[in-house]
Amino acid sequence: MKALPIDEVLPALLAALDKGGNAVLVAEPGAGKTTRVPLALMEQKWLAGGKIIMLEPRRLAARSAAAYMAETLGEKAGERIGYRVRMDAKAGPRTVVEVVTEGVLTRMLQADPALEGVAAILFDEFHERHLHGDLGLALSLQAQSLLREDLRIVVMSATLDAAPVAALLGGAPVIHSKGRAFPVDTRYAALRRNGPLEPAVGKAVLEALREEPGDVLVFLPGVAEIRRTARWLAEAGLPPGVRTAELHGSLPLEAQSLAIAPCAAGERKVVLATSIAESSLTVEGVRVVVDSGLMRVPRFSPRTGLSRLETVQVSKASADQRRGRAGRLAPGVCYRLWTEAEHAHLPEQGKPEIMDADLASLALELAVWGVKDPLELNWLTPPPEAAFEGALTLLQSIHALDAAGKPTVSGERIARLGLHPRLGAMLWAARSDGAKLRLACELAALLSERDMLGSQHNVDLQLRVDALRSAGREAAAQRVKAQAEQWQRMLEATLREDGFAGEAAGGGREVTLGALLARAYPDRIAQRRPDGRYLLANGRGAVLPEQQPLSRFAYLVVCELDDAGSEGRIRLAAAIEKSELENELSEYVTKEEAVEWDPAAAAVRARRRLRLGALTLSEGPLERPDPELVADQLLQGIRQKGIESLPLGKSGAGLLARMRLMQRHSGDSEWPDVSEEALLDTMEQWLKPHVYGLKSLSDLSRLQMTGILTGLMSWKQSQELDEQVPTHIVVPSGSRIPIDYSDPESPVLAVRLQEMFGLKKTPSIARGRLPLTLHLLSPSQRPVQVTRDLASFWEHAYFDVKKDLKGRYPKHYWPDNPYEATATNRAKPRS
Repeated sequence: MKALPIDEVLPALLAALDKGGNAVLVAEPGAGKTTRVPLALMEQKWLAGGKIIMLEPRRLAARSAAAYMAETLGEKAGERIGYRVRMDAKAGPRTVVEVVTEGVLTRMLQADPALEGVAAILFDEFHERHLHGDLGLALSLQAQSLLREDLRIVVMSATLDAAPVAALLGGAPVIHSKGRAFPVDTRYAALRRNGPLEPAVGKAVLEALREEPGDVLVFLPGVAEIRRTARWLAEAGLPPGVRTAELHGSLPLEAQSLAIAPCAAGERKVVLATSIAESSLTVEGVRVVVDSGLMRVPRFSPRTGLSRLETVQVSKASADQRRGRAGRLAPGVCYRLWTEAEHAHLPEQGKPEIMDADLASLALELAVWGVKDPLELNWLTPPPEAAFEGALTLLQSIHALDAAGKPTVSGERIARLGLHPRLGAMLWAARSDGAKLRLACELAALLSERDMLGSQHNVDLQLRVDALRSAGREAAAQRVKAQAEQWQRMLEATLREDGFAGEAAGGGREVTLGALLARAYPDRIAQRRPDGRYLLANGRGAVLPEQQPLSRFAYLVVCELDDAGSEGRIRLAAAIEKSELENELSEYVTKEEAVEWDPAAAAVRARRRLRLGALTLSEGPLERPDPELVADQLLQGIRQKGIESLPLGKSGAGLLARMRLMQRHSGDSEWPDVSEEALLDTMEQWLKPHVYGLKSLSDLSRLQMTGILTGLMSWKQSQELDEQVPTHIVVPSGSRIPIDYSDPESPVLAVRLQEMFGLKKTPSIARGRLPLTLHLLSPSQRPVQVTRDLASFWEHAYFDVKKDLKGRYPKHYWPDNPYEATATNRAKPRS
C-alpha cells in the first residue's frame, strides 16, 4: 500500500486504543483516515475475533469506502470488508470491518444493547453532526459505560472542534494528522450572483472548462438547482466530449457510483452535486470546484409540528471541505461565488442537525432504549426541550407511546422498521390486510422520495399511486417500487417473528388511501371551512392551491404542508370521507357533551358534538344537560357581564349600597364582603343555589335579589344594618325621608329646608361615623344648598337663602331664628 499521511499517526491511535480507551482523530482531507484506520485496527490483539463497525453519514460513501478497502486487501466487498446501507448489504461470516450508515447502528444497538461481538465503533465524518450520528454516539457511550467497558469508540473528522468531543469521550486523547492535498487556487466572486443562481454557476463552469484541465465538481443546494443548471449548460452548449452527471441522495446508488467513476479517455465531466460530495468521497478526475456557497437543510418548527427545507449559506468548514475536493489528485482551482469579505462572516461550523430537526424518530428510539429524559444520556448537543416535547406528543397521538411515555407494542415494532414514526404507524396499522399493506408501503416509499410528478400542480396523492402502479422501467418508479417491496418484506418478517404469521395475507374490505394516510397524520386531518379554506385537527389553518380537484371534498388528510404564516399551503394530500373518520379512525374521535356560555345570545348552550382534535364532525342540541354544568356556565356569563347583569332593581341596589357602607364603617371584620370582586368570586356559595333551572341573563329576572342579598347577613347583622344604615330617616317635621346610598362614601338626604328647622346638628349614620350629605330643597323640590354641616348653614348661609326664598315663595314660613322655629312639611306650621 502506498504511504498516506495518516500512517504517521496510526501508532499513536493504536496505542491509545490498546489501553482500552476512546480516541478522537482529526485528520485533514486526503489523510486517508476513512480507508486506512479500519484496516490498521484489524490487526490488533484486542479485536479478539470481534468486529469493527464504521459509521458513514451517506450510503454512497459507505459503499465506496468498503469497496476501496476490500480492493486494498485483494478482495471484493462482502468478504472481510462489508457494508450495510438502506436497500443494500454485503457482509458475511468472515466480515471483520462493516461500514454502515448511521441508522443501521441504532438498529444494532436496539437489538443488542451490549453489541456482543463488536470490539470498536468508528464515527467517520462526525463534523456533519447528523441526528442519527449524535444519537448513535450517545447510545454507544451508555452501552460502553453500563455493559461494555472493553468497547472502543473513535470519533473521526477532518473539520471538528475536538475538545468538546474528547471531553464527552471521557477525556480521550486527540490525535491530529495532516492531509495530503495539492494546492488549490481559490477565486472569489469570479461571477457574482446578482441574479438567478443557475446562470452564474453555468458561466463559472464554462470558464473553468476553457481555462482549466480536468473534471468540474459543482456544489448546488438541491436537486431543483441541479436540474436547472444542467438545462442551462445544455442550452449554452458544452464543449465537445464534456458530459454532465448528477450526484445527490435521491439517485439510485448505481447512478451515484457512475457519477464518481473516472471518465473514459478523452472525455470530461461536470458533476452537479449537493453537499453529498463534501466529504468521504473522491470524485475521480476532479480538478475544479465551483461552489455556489449554498446548501439545503431541514428545519423543524415545534410551533407548527412541520419540517421544511431551508436554503442557507455554508459554514467555513463546509466551504473548506468543498474546496479540498479540487486538490485530492493534483493542483486545482476553486471558484467561490461570493466575495472574500462575505467569506469572513460565514459561521465557523454548521449547526448540528439535532438543533433543528424533527425529533420524533429520536424520541421513539430513546423510549425503546428505556430513556424517558434525554438528559440521562451524554450528548455533545442535547435535544431542544420544546422540540422533544412536541415529538413525544406526536408519538402519543399515533399510539407509539402510551400516556406514561413508554413504548407501546406498536411503538416497538415501528422503531424496528427504521422509518419515520408517522410512516411506521401507517404500515403497522395496515398489517392485517395484504392489500392495505401493499398500499401503505407504496405510500411510505412515495413520501420518502422526491415527488414522482415533479412540477405537477395537482396535490392529490392518489395520482402518484396511480402513476407508480402504471409506470414502466423508469428509474424513479423502480426505486420507489423496490423500497415499497423491501418495507413490505420487512414488516411481514417482523409479523412472523412476533407470532403474527399470516395476518397480512388476506384481503379485507376495500381501504382508501386517505384512511391509511390518516394513521400517519392524524393531526393533519383537515375539514373544509365555509370559505373554502381548511382547518387541521391540530388547530392550524391550511389552504389548497387554486383550482384543485380535491377542493370539492369536505375532508382531507394533508401529508405535506409548508410552514409559511398562520395558514400553510397544502402541497400533498388525499381525500377521506367523514364516515371513514367515524368508523376507521374511531379511536381518534371523541364524543363531547359541551355546556358553554354563548356571549352573543347571553345564554347557556348545551350541545352534543363528535370531535376529532380541533374539528367538529357533527353537532346537535343536548336534551338533558347536567344542571350543575348549566348553573356553572350561567355564573361564568354573569362574571363576564359583571354584577350589573343581575336584576338588582332599586331596592336591591340600595340594599347592596347600604351593606357596602356598613362593611366599611362598622369596624366589624365579621361583616360579609360585598364588593363586586368578592361577590363575583363567591357566586358559587351565595347565588348558585338560586339559579338552577335558569339558562340566560333574561331568566335572571325571576330572582328576588333583595332576599338573596339579605341572606348574606345574619339576623343580628340585618338588624344592625337597619339600625345603623337605615333606608329612611325621620326629620324634625315628622316626615320619613329616604336616604340615597348610590354613593356609599357620601349618602344623601334630600329634604325640604323647612322640614329641618329646629335641628342644630347634621344627622349621621353608622354609629355616628358618617354624616349625611344634606340636599336642602326649596318648596318646589329644587336644591338651594348642599352641606354636611347644618349648624354652619344656619349660622352663615341661611339668611341669604331665606331672603331669596322669601321673595319667591312669600306665602311660606321663613323664620328669622331657624333654631327655635317649628319644622313643617307644609307652607306654614299648623297653629
